[in-house]
Amino acid sequence: MERYNRWMNDRLYECCSTLSDAERKRDAGAFFKSMHGTLNHLLLGDRIWLGRFTGNPFDVKSLDQELYSDFFELRSERVSTDIAISRWIASLSEGDLAGELFYMSVVNPAPRQLPLWLAVTHFFNHQTHHRGQLTTLLAQRGIDPGVTDLIWLPGLQRESA
Repeated sequence: MERYNRWMNDRLYECCSTLSDAERKRDAGAFFKSMHGTLNHLLLGDRIWLGRFTGNPFDVKSLDQELYSDFFELRSERVSTDIAISRWIASLSEGDLAGELFYMSVVNPAPRQLPLWLAVTHFFNHQTHHRGQLTTLLAQRGIDPGVTDLIWLPGLQRESA
């Protein structure tokens, strides 16, 4: 899932880079209004969860807080965060995933507890959910991001005998 996450982020940022800043920031009626708002929310959410996972909290005011207004800075920070996610995932063991995660919710500030494997599953599922919104917004502008199915992740397919 970490490799898929990085692959799709790279592809969608490349697609979005073909648009003007005004077009990326235009309110298109998406949950986080624009493509830029959705990309920003994905980075924000990833940093919140990664902070919970690593014990280095990422404090935010809201889930739509803008981290970077400049697209190229947002993209650079996306790459840095994907590298941090890769490093964290590589450090995990099955035993770690069997553990518990204790955290404070941003939406409804209260202590929470989840099995770590479930929190990690949610982490990657959340990304997929919002990237699906981005692919719709791109398609509405005539930009085809290509096949986005997990089974088409490069290097995943095995040749049949």
